[in-house]
Amino acid sequence: MGKRDELIAKYADDLKNKCGMEPDMDLLTKVTIGCGPAIYNDDASTVASSQESELETVKNNFLIKKLGLADGPELMEAINSVVETYGKSERNKYRAVVYYMLTKHFGKQSVYG
Repeated sequence: MGKRDELIAKYADDLKNKCGMEPDMDLLTKVTIGCGPAIYNDDASTVASSQESELETVKNNFLIKKLGLADGPELMEAINSVVETYGKSERNKYRAVVYYMLTKHFGKQSVYG
């Protein structure tokens, strides 16, 4: 098993055990690949949910640019909802897991078609 496969398994585990959802492994794999080399960098692979600037980056670079959503208050509400689901006290919120949950939330799986 390669490094990426190990990470995908870890993300799937987080989705099951911390977020209470059964992951769509095909979509999770595509979202993880979409994160690029960031998944191998300790700092870039996680979302610092307590930093407003980090949440803005998720909103602008992922929701607006990648998923093609229009800016509005519902974007930040969705991000906060995902952070809540993951667990505010959870130190390592993996970027791929957050992006996966946001993709599902907005029904934008087709972006990863």
